[in-house]
Amino acid sequence: MIQPIPAIDIIGGHCVRLCQGDYAKKTDYSASPVDLAQDFEKIGYTRLHLVDLDGAKQGKPVNLSVLESITKSTKLFVDFGGGIKTDEDISAVFQCGAQAVSIGSMAVNNYKKVASWIEKYGADKFIISADVRDGKVRTSGWTEDSGMSINDLLKRYWSLGVRNVLCTDISRDGMLCGPNIQLYKEIMSVFPDCKLTASGGVKDINDIEALNDAGIDSVVFGRAIYEGTIDLKQVAVKFKQSKNHVGKTHNSVS
Repeated sequence: MIQPIPAIDIIGGHCVRLCQGDYAKKTDYSASPVDLAQDFEKIGYTRLHLVDLDGAKQGKPVNLSVLESITKSTKLFVDFGGGIKTDEDISAVFQCGAQAVSIGSMAVNNYKKVASWIEKYGADKFIISADVRDGKVRTSGWTEDSGMSINDLLKRYWSLGVRNVLCTDISRDGMLCGPNIQLYKEIMSVFPDCKLTASGGVKDINDIEALNDAGIDSVVFGRAIYEGTIDLKQVAVKFKQSKNHVGKTHNSVS
């Protein structure tokens, strides 16, 4: 069964949502990230996707205090992403309570460094986060085209045992127009043992059901929460989880 994962994106300590990855199309919500995370847990969610958009743009984590406040006040499994570039950054993120990290730009730009982190902390602690537009992975807070396909990116890390993958279709992100199920099916056809998290476009429970029917492991959704198009309690009850879907370390290419 698919695992629904609510997302909190942060700019300036506030919950925000972007449309299609455009910082100029930001919607700022009044909800406190910490209060919102606590609400998710009370409803029945066990995992949170936390994105430091300030960090993604500035190239270093900025909102670590928010991460730490959430991990200290809830039992949520939190995966954190945004601006992680140095050994000190990743150490700080884990020290603040993150149980996994989403690596995007660094996975594209600095394979050697990311490989060293995987060796040190274990492959199950990492999620390769691929933000895709027009078939290519984008970096630096979605502002730069890497010229690399998601399949080429994942092949880099498969031999290191990484199986956790988060793929965002930027063209659908924040648009509430439905997820790109065909994209996720194509990824699964090449990497059938990956623990794939879909992101972008989810509007309501019907979209989550469609992803579940397609065999997708988990799904991240954010704007639907703030816009009220999804019933959080209904989703939590229907897709109730006994544990988090985070892949264990593998040692070879399938």
